[in-house]
Amino acid sequence: MSAEQESAVLAQLHLDLFIGGEWRPAAGGRTFSVDDPATGRQLCQVADADAVDARNALASAVAAQADWAAHPPRERSDILRRASDVLLARVDDLSLLMTLEMGKPLAESRAEIAYAAEFLRWFSEEAVRIAGRYAVAPNGRGRILVMRQPVGPCLFVTPWNFPMAMAARKLGPALAAGCTCVIKPAEQTPLCTLALADILAQCGLPAGVVNVLTTSRPGPLMDPLIRSGLARKISFTGSTEVGKELAAAATERLLRISLELGGNAPFLVFSDADLEAAVEGAVIAKMRNVGEACTAANRFLVHSSVADEFGRRLAERMSAMTVGRGTEDGVEVGPLIDEAARSKVQDLVSDAVSGGARTLAGGSALDGPGYFYPPTVLMGTPPTARLLREEIFGPVAAIATFESEKEAVARANLTQFGLVAYVYTQELSRALRVVEALEVGMVGLNQGLVSNAAAPFGGIKESGYGREGGPEGMDAYLETKYVAIAP
Repeated sequence: MSAEQESAVLAQLHLDLFIGGEWRPAAGGRTFSVDDPATGRQLCQVADADAVDARNALASAVAAQADWAAHPPRERSDILRRASDVLLARVDDLSLLMTLEMGKPLAESRAEIAYAAEFLRWFSEEAVRIAGRYAVAPNGRGRILVMRQPVGPCLFVTPWNFPMAMAARKLGPALAAGCTCVIKPAEQTPLCTLALADILAQCGLPAGVVNVLTTSRPGPLMDPLIRSGLARKISFTGSTEVGKELAAAATERLLRISLELGGNAPFLVFSDADLEAAVEGAVIAKMRNVGEACTAANRFLVHSSVADEFGRRLAERMSAMTVGRGTEDGVEVGPLIDEAARSKVQDLVSDAVSGGARTLAGGSALDGPGYFYPPTVLMGTPPTARLLREEIFGPVAAIATFESEKEAVARANLTQFGLVAYVYTQELSRALRVVEALEVGMVGLNQGLVSNAAAPFGGIKESGYGREGGPEGMDAYLETKYVAIAP
C-alpha cells in the first residue's frame, strides 16, 4: 500500500466532533494524536472533547429523541440498510483506515468492515419487526395491550480492538429501536467511528440522532453524562475494571446498562478430537485480531494423550505466520496496539517460562519500530502461571493438559470470567455434557469463531451482562408498556 493511498484515505476524514449533525472543533480547541501502532508515527490529530462538548452532545441526543422515535420503522430500516451498503462499497478505503489506526492486517480489516455492515443490515430488518401483543384478560373482563417503545437517549463506549464492528453492533439496534445516542470511541482508534458517523449522515440520518465525542480523557467526560439522568441506557465494551465503575455510576440513576467485559476463554481439546480441525480452529480463536479480542482463546486445555501432537502442529502453524505492518502484502500478524500491551504480553510469557513452561514458538518481543510480538506457543504451562488467570490480549497460546472430562470442565470454569469457550470433540454425548456444564455465555463447538450478527453475543460472571446481536440485541433498547383496556 503506497504512502499516497494512505494519505488520501486520511484526507477524506472529518477530524472534529460530530454533534447535532455538524462537525465541530472541541470547545477548548484541544486535539490529541492518533498513531500508527506499526510504526509509532502520528497519523493525524483529532478533536479532544471536554465537558462542554459532552453536555452539548447529550443535549443534542435528548432534543432529537422524540422525532427519531416517531420516525416510521421503515425509514429507520432504510437508513441502516443504505449505510450497510456503503460500508461494503467502500471496503477498500475503510479497511485501510482501520489497519492504519489499529494495526490488524488488511484482510482482517476487510472482514471486520463486512461484519459491521452485517450488523447494520441485520438490525435494519429488525426495525420493522418490533411488536407487542393483544390479549383478552383471563377473567374475560377487559383487554391487555403490551407495546414496545424506545428506551431513549443512550451512551456508548466502544473499544479499540474492533473499532468499526463494535460501533455498528451498538448503533444498529439503538437506531432500529428509535433511540438516539452519544458514542465515545477509544482514544487509540477514533477514526473508524468518525467515518461511520459521516456515512450514516450521508444516508439520511437526522441531525442529533448520533453524536460522536473523541477524547483523550474518557472518565471525566463520561461520568457527568451518566450521572445527569438525561441518558436512559449505557452500553460499554471494555475492561472489567472500568465496567464495574460504570455499573456503580449507572446504579445512582437506575440506568439500563449492558456490559461486554473481559474474557479468559478455555479451548478444550479432547482425546477424540479431529486434531487438524482443532489446530485450524485454535489459530482462528487465538490469532484473529492478533489475539487482541475478548473472545480469544486464552487457555488451551488439551488431553494428555494428544497434547504433544497438538502442540507440535500448532507451533508449526503459528510460527509460519508472517509478521509485519498490516498494509503489506501477505502479512498475517500485525502489531499490538501499543508498548504497554506488548510489555504485558512479554511479562506474562516470561512468568510462565520461569515457572516451567517450554517455548515451542516465539517467546520474545521483536526489535524495531512498532509494537510487534511473534506468534508464541508454550507447552506445559504450570497452574501458577499468570497467563492462565489473566487475559493475555496477544498472540500467545498457552497449553496445559488434563486427564478426564470432569477435570477439563472444572479447570475451564476456574475463573471469574465467563464469556466464551471452545470445545473440540467428535462424541455427541460428551459435547452436550460439556457445553451444558461450561459457565460461559457462548460456546464454539468444533469451531474457533463464535461472532455472528444474527446471534446473541455476551457473557456471564465478570464478563458482563446483556446481549448484543440477534433478535435478543433489540431488547436492551426497548421498554415494555402495558395498557389495561376496560371491557
